[in-house]
Amino acid sequence: MKTYGLIGFPLGHSFSQKYFTEKFQKENIDAEYRMFPLEKIEDVEQMLKSTPTLAGFNVTIPYKQQIMRYLDDLDDEAREVGAVNVVKVSNINGKWHLKGYNSDIYGFYTSIKPFIKPHHKKALILGTGGASKAVCAMLKKLGIEFKFVSRTAKPEMLTYEQIDQKILDEYTVIVNASPVGMHPNIDDCPNLPYKLFNEKHLAYDLVYNPLKTKFLALSEQQGTAIKNGLEMLHLQAEKAWEIWNSPTI
Repeated sequence: MKTYGLIGFPLGHSFSQKYFTEKFQKENIDAEYRMFPLEKIEDVEQMLKSTPTLAGFNVTIPYKQQIMRYLDDLDDEAREVGAVNVVKVSNINGKWHLKGYNSDIYGFYTSIKPFIKPHHKKALILGTGGASKAVCAMLKKLGIEFKFVSRTAKPEMLTYEQIDQKILDEYTVIVNASPVGMHPNIDDCPNLPYKLFNEKHLAYDLVYNPLKTKFLALSEQQGTAIKNGLEMLHLQAEKAWEIWNSPTI
């Protein structure tokens, strides 16, 4: 029986194990999906040693960039983006071979595209971690300009305190690529002037637990179109399964 799993820390918010366990049962697949809550990325070495049946794993916060130094190879798209959320584990001549991919790119693009309107020309990306890398890559593909928003002032980035009417009139897509508002911290939300949102805006949250974060709820109150990250999770999970079962390395 092959083993698949998820690394990150913490993992209490994740629906991945439930999704894959149900998939394996429904499709009569002889496999298991385990959670690997690694307190530090260095623990991935022990995980590999203690799980000889491991055939692949997903990567979530905060290791989408840190995992890259443990990989033997990178898919071109993951290399370009600079973040990995899928690792295929192969055994070549008795040695482990780890190759990194990014299925977040496919998941985000496919799930947000139906919501993009002609007036959605520019976007704000909240957060600068590994998840934001896939977001910016796909916004480029959609022809949407973007700016990152950070809690601290950095070159070429906006701070939350700088977001005002003028900015929001110009940037009508707001993507939360940070973990703010994720279970169990469901009362948290990005520090934005939600009263300035309107029906021209689109608020997309990569968080899917809870299904309607405070960020989405406050946005919706202003007539803003909203979308959570659950479909993205399902899409990227199916893409991960495709990668793990591809005959090529």
